[in-house]
Amino acid sequence: MKHIVLTGGGTAGHVTPNIALLPYLNEAGYKISYIGSYDGIEKTLIEEQSIPYYGISSGKLRRYFDVKNFSDPFRVLKGLGEAKKHLKELSPDIIFSKGGFVSVPVVLAARKLKIPVIIHESDMTPGLANKICIPSASKICCNFPETLEHVPSDKAVVTGTPIRSELLSGNKLRALDFCNFTAGKPVLMVIGGSLGSAAVNDAIRGILPKLLKEFQVIHLCGKGKTDPSLEGTEGYVQYEYIKKELPDMFALADLVISRAGANAICEISALAKPNLLIPLSANASRGDQILNARSFEKQGYSKVMEEESVTPEKLLQAIHDLYQNKETYINAMKNSSHNDSIRMIIGLIESTVKR
Repeated sequence: MKHIVLTGGGTAGHVTPNIALLPYLNEAGYKISYIGSYDGIEKTLIEEQSIPYYGISSGKLRRYFDVKNFSDPFRVLKGLGEAKKHLKELSPDIIFSKGGFVSVPVVLAARKLKIPVIIHESDMTPGLANKICIPSASKICCNFPETLEHVPSDKAVVTGTPIRSELLSGNKLRALDFCNFTAGKPVLMVIGGSLGSAAVNDAIRGILPKLLKEFQVIHLCGKGKTDPSLEGTEGYVQYEYIKKELPDMFALADLVISRAGANAICEISALAKPNLLIPLSANASRGDQILNARSFEKQGYSKVMEEESVTPEKLLQAIHDLYQNKETYINAMKNSSHNDSIRMIIGLIESTVKR
């Protein structure tokens, strides 16, 4: 039986694409194992899938000063030894890495053991962990055409991101009932990310009375970011976080406002939901969300507003423009090659194993 080891972690975005591949890997006859950190989010998410899980030591590689910069290299070295031990015992045919710092020891150990590796880069430009891993990779799966300029051209393939099948099978009627909404009035879904975006939340609440004249609003605010004074507002629901009901809410949504994390926007694109992206500012990140958003804008999938330019008036106008031109965005997303991402990635895995 063919054996694949999946790796990646640190955030849910480094794990959920791996989970999306699981049923297709099972169907292709693979035995599946997972290597992640001792107690990262990946451990919980993968153990829920009943996949054998192996923990290793993991350290973050920072570009800025932090006292942990002195100790984390030793944790990475320890993780390298542990990864090598696990891979020797598991003897897989191939590694698929979704990135994050825990993947670095696994990929480097695989190179030493001459096990082929395919890595997936979500953002337009590779993060530090994947930059370290790229020389060890047989193939690099990318979300954006622009990424081809930043990685070896003979290794890179634009595949998009694997999307969980359950996300594509939401039930609109269940969501109507869950939110206590009425049929026939369009629905706007606002996603501020797991931590919530104060800028997006404040702007939406600032125009809520005007918005509710035309839309019903699902507002995913982030942990601790709900507004008690708005509870019971007709046509408006707010949640810190939604998991099980998310596919249904996506099915119900006519428009989506979101941050521009790579996995989030690939999910929105796969669902062909007209969207307004408000990327995390360069002051609060390495600027990858801005690049992601601009690429989707260029391809005709998204409308984009910089966080610094968000005002209630501009946001309201952008929502109106998006709704009026929604068919243009829907058609662009439906014609995207991203919709075949799982088939393309499984094909790359199969051809690499055969070689």
